[in-house]
Amino acid sequence: MNLKRLIFVLIGLMTGTDLYAQTGSIKGRVYNTINNEAIPFANIVIDSTITGATTDVDGNYRIDGLAPGSYNVICKYVGFKPAILYEVIVSSARPTLLDIPMVEEASTLDAVEVVATPYTKTEESPVSLRTISATEIYRNPGGNRDISKVIQSLPGVASTLSFRNDIIVRGGAPNENRFYLDGIEVPNINHFATQGSSGGPVGMINVNFIREVDFYAGAFPANRGNAMSSVMEFKQISGNDEKLSGTFMVGSSDIGITLNGPLGAKSTYLLSARRSYLQFLFKALALPFLPTYNDFQYKHVFKFSEKHQLTLIGLGAIDDFELNTAANEGLDDTSLINRNNYILGNLPVNTQWNYAVGAKWTHFSANSYQTLVLSRNHLNNQATKYQDNIEDPAFLVLDYNSQEIENKLRLENTKRKNGWKWNIGGGYENVWYTNATFNKNIIAGRVVEIDFDSKLRVHKFSAFSQLSKAIMQNRLTLSLGLRTDFNDYSTEMSNPADQLSPRFSASYALHEKLSLNFNSGRYYQLPAYTVMGYRDPANTLVNRENQISYIQSDHVVGGLEYNPTTFARISLEGFYKRYSNYPFLLADSISLANLGGDFGVIGNEPVSSTSAGRSYGLEVLMQQKLSTSIYGILSYTWVRSEFEDKSGNYRPSSWDNRHILNITAGKQFKRNWEFGMKFRLLGGAPYTPYDVRLSSLKSVWDVTGQGIPDWDRLNESRNALSHGLDIRIDKKWFFKNASLNVYLDIQNVYNFQVQSQSFLDVVRDANGHPVEDTDNPLAYRTEEIENSSGTVLPSIGLMIEF
Repeated sequence: MNLKRLIFVLIGLMTGTDLYAQTGSIKGRVYNTINNEAIPFANIVIDSTITGATTDVDGNYRIDGLAPGSYNVICKYVGFKPAILYEVIVSSARPTLLDIPMVEEASTLDAVEVVATPYTKTEESPVSLRTISATEIYRNPGGNRDISKVIQSLPGVASTLSFRNDIIVRGGAPNENRFYLDGIEVPNINHFATQGSSGGPVGMINVNFIREVDFYAGAFPANRGNAMSSVMEFKQISGNDEKLSGTFMVGSSDIGITLNGPLGAKSTYLLSARRSYLQFLFKALALPFLPTYNDFQYKHVFKFSEKHQLTLIGLGAIDDFELNTAANEGLDDTSLINRNNYILGNLPVNTQWNYAVGAKWTHFSANSYQTLVLSRNHLNNQATKYQDNIEDPAFLVLDYNSQEIENKLRLENTKRKNGWKWNIGGGYENVWYTNATFNKNIIAGRVVEIDFDSKLRVHKFSAFSQLSKAIMQNRLTLSLGLRTDFNDYSTEMSNPADQLSPRFSASYALHEKLSLNFNSGRYYQLPAYTVMGYRDPANTLVNRENQISYIQSDHVVGGLEYNPTTFARISLEGFYKRYSNYPFLLADSISLANLGGDFGVIGNEPVSSTSAGRSYGLEVLMQQKLSTSIYGILSYTWVRSEFEDKSGNYRPSSWDNRHILNITAGKQFKRNWEFGMKFRLLGGAPYTPYDVRLSSLKSVWDVTGQGIPDWDRLNESRNALSHGLDIRIDKKWFFKNASLNVYLDIQNVYNFQVQSQSFLDVVRDANGHPVEDTDNPLAYRTEEIENSSGTVLPSIGLMIEF
C-alpha cells in the first residue's frame, strides 16, 4: 500500500497535476509617482481576463485565487497614463508585492492616444532604452541567472569569446558602462573584476532581488554621468511584509539562499548569500586554475510615512583565484599538458574583495520629490606572480596591491507640473586610491622593473538639470539636459565649463502605434584611477604631468519604433559615436580603448589624452513579450568600431565585431513546463599578431611567460565567426506555502568549437624546461598552441521557495 501511494505521488509530480490546487496572490499599492499620494478606485486587471481589483481609499488592492505562474498586470485611472507590469511572478509560497507607480498626464481633447505597452520609454530616453524583467533573466537559455549574459542578447551588445561577462555596447570598451542599484551607484557587478574596466567571469547580483533592469545603450539622462557606452538601472523588489520567506538555490556553479520578510510594522528586508563550488569541479577536470567566489546582498526599506522613505542597500564579494600546479598529474594528452603549462606560466594568483553600501532617502512634496543618496564602495585587489611559480623573492615577477575607495553624495529634485518634468541636482565624491606595484614588464622591447607606491585623493563634483515637455497635443515630446563634471586632480579637469555635457531628445508620434525618435548628446568619463594614480620612481604623478583630461564621446541616435500590438515591438535605430581625448598608451603606442577584455589590470602606465575613435552602426529589433504562451526576440546589429593608431590612421578596434545576431524564443506549456532556446552569432573580433622574435628572447620570456603583441601590426588579424545554440527546459511544482523549480540547461548544443588567436609558447623538453633556439642562443624555440574553446555544457539546477 505504501509503495502504491509513493508511485501515485511521483506520477502526480512528474505530470504536474498537483494533488491539491494551489493559488497565489498579488497585492500592493497604486500611487502617484511624483508625490507618492495614494490613487483610490484605480482598476487593476490581469491581462486577457476579467480577474482584477479596485484600490481602496488608501490605494491598496489585493487579487487572490490566482494560479501560480506569471501574469501581465494592467492598471488604469482617469488622468493618469495606463501602467503595464510585465510578467509578474505569482507563487503559492508567498504573496507577490506589486506597488504600481502611475504618471499623471496633461490630457487635451485632440491628444494622440499612444498605445500602452510594457516597453519602457521615457521623455529623456526615447531611444536606446530596453527593459528586462526578472522572469526573462530566470529563463534565459545559457544565462545561468546571470544578468550580464542576458544583456548580451540585446541589440548592440557584443561579448568576448573568453568565459567573461564583458559588456561591449555599440563598439565601446567594457570600461564605458555604469551600474545603479535602486538609484545607488555600484562600480562593478562581476566577480574577479578587471581593475580599470568592468568585466569578469561571473555576475555578483542575485536575480531573486531584481524586479527589472533598464538598459540604456545611449540617450543617458543628465543625472547619470561618467558613462559613454551604457547605463544599467537595476530595480529591486521589496521584502515580504507579511511573514519570513526565502529561496534556496543550487546551480551549476554555486549554492545560495535568500531570506526576506518584515522587521516591524514599517520596514522590510532582503538578505542573500552565495558560495561557488567551481574549484572542486575545476580540480576534477584537471584545469590549471581554481576560482572561488562568495557574494552577499542586502536591501532594507523603511516607510516612515507616505512622505518619507529610506532604502538601504549592500552588495559585496570575496574572490580567490589559485593555481592548480598539480593539474598535469596523471594526464597523457600532450596538447592538454602544454596548454596547462602555458596558463600556469603566465596566470597570477589573485585575491580580490569589494563592497558597495548606500542609503537613499526620499521625501515627497505636492508636485515633486527629493532624493538624497549617500554611498561608499571599496575595492581591494591583490595579485602575485613568480617565474615558473617558484615562490622565492628572486623569482618575483608581479606583486600588485591596490585599493579604490569612493564616498559619494547626490541630491536631486524631480518636479512635474502642467505637463512639464524638471530634474535638477548635484553630487560630490571623495576618492582615495592606493597602488603598490612591483612588476617586471616589457616596454619598448626592453625588460623594465616598475616599482612604485602611489596614494591619491581626488574630490569630484557634478551638477545637472533636465527639462522635458510634451507639446502638439502630446504628439511631440522634447527633453533638454545639461551636465558638468569636474575635480581637483589637475587644472585640465578642474574647470566646469570644459566638461559641459548637453543632451537633447525628441519623440514624435506619427501614429498611435508608430513613433520617430532621436537623441544627441555629449558625454564625459573620467580615466580609470589606475591611469590617474600611476607614478614613476621619483614619485611623480606621471599622467598628471602628461596633462590627461576627461574622455569625451559625442553621440547621435535616431530611429523608428512600431508597436503592432500591446506586447509586440519592431524598432530600427542608427547610431554614431565619436571619441576624443581617449588615453593613449605611450609605451605601446596604442589606444587604451583596445584593452579591458581580459583579467588583470589595465591603465597602470604612462598615457596621454590624444587618442581618437569612432563607432557607428545599425540595429534591428523584433520582440514579442509573453502574452499567451509564446515569447521571442530577434536582434541584429551591424557595427564598426575604429580608433586611430600611432600614425593617425583609423584601425579596427578590439571591439569591431561587425555582425551580431541574437534569436531567443520560448513557449510555456501546460502543467508548468517551459522550453526556451537561444542562438547567437558573433562576428570575429580583430587581434594583434605576436612579435615572435621579441617574445622568444630568454630575458623577455622568463618575465612574461607569454607572447608579446606586435603593436606595429595593430589588429591586423581577425578571429573567425562564432555561433552557438543553448536550450533550457523548466518544470515547476507548486505546493501549499512552497514551490519547486527544476531546470535543465544545455549550452552549445551542437558543440561548436570557437577558434581564437593561438597561444605563443616555448618548446619544452621532457622535464618541462624551455628548449634553446639553435640559431639564437639568446632565445627559446617557440611554437603555437591552438586556442579553441567550446563544449557541450549541460547543467541542472533547482530553486525552492518557501
